[in-house]
Amino acid sequence: MTRWSAAFALLLAACATDTRTVVTVYTPHGTELMADVKARFERLRPELDIQWVELGSQAILERVRAEHNAPKADVWFGAPSDLFDRAAVEGLLADYSPSWASAIPADAKDTAGFWYGTYLTPEVIGYNTAALKPGEAPRDWADLAEPRFKGRLVLRDPVPSGTMRAIFGAMLQRSMTQTGSTEAGWRWLERVDANVREYTASPTLLYQQLGRRDGVVTMYTMPDLATLQVRQNIPVKVVIPLSGTPLLVDGVAIVAGAPHGDAARAFVDFVTSRDILLVAARDHLRIPARNDIPADSLPRWIRDAQREIVPMAIDRRLMADSLASWMAQWDTRVRGHFKGK
Repeated sequence: MTRWSAAFALLLAACATDTRTVVTVYTPHGTELMADVKARFERLRPELDIQWVELGSQAILERVRAEHNAPKADVWFGAPSDLFDRAAVEGLLADYSPSWASAIPADAKDTAGFWYGTYLTPEVIGYNTAALKPGEAPRDWADLAEPRFKGRLVLRDPVPSGTMRAIFGAMLQRSMTQTGSTEAGWRWLERVDANVREYTASPTLLYQQLGRRDGVVTMYTMPDLATLQVRQNIPVKVVIPLSGTPLLVDGVAIVAGAPHGDAARAFVDFVTSRDILLVAARDHLRIPARNDIPADSLPRWIRDAQREIVPMAIDRRLMADSLASWMAQWDTRVRGHFKGK
């Protein structure tokens, strides 16, 4: 027996003796957060094996929808609230009433208990500080449509990204609130499209392009952009928009018909516990959705951000009802149609 065949035989033997129950989690959260959560949870529940599948938020909804008659996932961990609202209406989620439900604000959970908020995620602007001086950087959403940023924007592809869909949707909703129609919002999206160098297929490609200065300005989640500076040493500075910030609720839910319902509920309880939310805040730059966590136990950057951010009003029902059609319209009538104009 060769060395490689012997090693393969040992691997097969190890797998054969692993009697743990596999709990499948669909998530857009990256490896750093998920590996930490997995390790901590499995120390408490060694009979369970957390296996996650990393997908964009919209892709998770489509996959859960496609698997509805034969669910493969136990937990859906991470997506903006509008996607969870749509999934709940379609009967894709299981209801659950945990002991901590009252600690989640009413606007950060489903009224029937189909999903609960985990993190509050500010959507912000970011720029490469090696390419732009502070005085040259955008300060608000309107700045991103200015001709001076032509060819300098790099954005995550909004079609599979729940984050980007929510930002675009928030701009269209704000247009409706201010003017009575979405027309001004569409004009902004068209001018932004004219400035976009590329829509990247994944967050990793977005970060790489920012680091290489292929694009020097973006819009994305505050925790992700802050992580680039802290963890990857990419010189990206976060700008909290002056006119308002979409403060998205990132949630968690149990999939309807989950193969391992009890284990799924245990995992949901774990990731929404005070201790693990504080781990997420301190080590992974996430803002907890629970309102019973003492402010002085949170990192200073969260307390500073909470003072500076002006939350942009979000109509959850409008977003759930309209965002899919808005994004289909953007994909066919805006994407790439205004580049260079």
